Amino acid sequence: MLNIVLPKGSLERATLDLFASADLTVHRSSDVDYRATIDDPRIDEVRILRPQEIPVYVAEGRFDLGITGRDWVEERGVKVESLGELGYSKATSNPIRVVLAVADSSPYESIDDLVRHPSPLRVSTEYPELTSRALAERGIDADVSLSYGATEAKVPDIADCVVEITETGRALRAAGLKVIHTLLISRTELVANPASFADPEKRHAMGQIMTLLAGTLEAREKVLVKLNVATDQLASVLGVLPSLRSPTVSELWGGAGYAVETVVEKRAINTLIPALKDNGATDIIELALAKIVH
Repeated sequence: MLNIVLPKGSLERATLDLFASADLTVHRSSDVDYRATIDDPRIDEVRILRPQEIPVYVAEGRFDLGITGRDWVEERGVKVESLGELGYSKATSNPIRVVLAVADSSPYESIDDLVRHPSPLRVSTEYPELTSRALAERGIDADVSLSYGATEAKVPDIADCVVEITETGRALRAAGLKVIHTLLISRTELVANPASFADPEKRHAMGQIMTLLAGTLEAREKVLVKLNVATDQLASVLGVLPSLRSPTVSELWGGAGYAVETVVEKRAINTLIPALKDNGATDIIELALAKIVH
């Protein structure tokens, strides 16, 4: 049985929603409880802790499995096994970027330009190790200080630049900053303790959990479309119908035409359904999907 650690904070609600959709609902006594359970025979213990700590705890073997961002794995510099990326973040399905930003009025347009800055460069960030490595690789003399929040507000009085995470860049622009370099593109990952991953039984259970989570995330972006169409209009309908693999086509009773069903991208459904109707489809049904497992 697996001990699992899930992220507290900005990823918390999105993670709990994902687990619930994957039929791995997390139960706890209150929203501030750090201990939880999942009614699944593969899972023994669940903790909810800060994502910054999760890579270390998983690497040390305190937990078999955890969810955290690649940014924190790189920042903490520990060895964990990645079972794969999970396409979600706190607000969107997009990855976050760890970026270096300076004031809009700054003459610097790239990280390499910072070599010309009078030493030492003052940098404020929640990622001191990741930042120090990136600047040292480029020969930039920097004084990197740990930020405990409101990082973007520290330019120019406290810091010359900041290294911060962003999904859209909106908060940085609002603070009068411009991004001049991306240090890392970070996605949420399911990571495992190397020793636990080496255990065949545990590795199999981990893979099954990853299947449920990944299948749930893929299903969020797609819908099932079912329709009927007359024989002489089948080719026309198939011509406008995208599919995940290929559509399922079944002849209707009595030779009255065909029933067609396929999985399509949700973002295209608003234009697809009218197009199907224009090409002769009838009785069109759009159905939400819970999981897609290949």
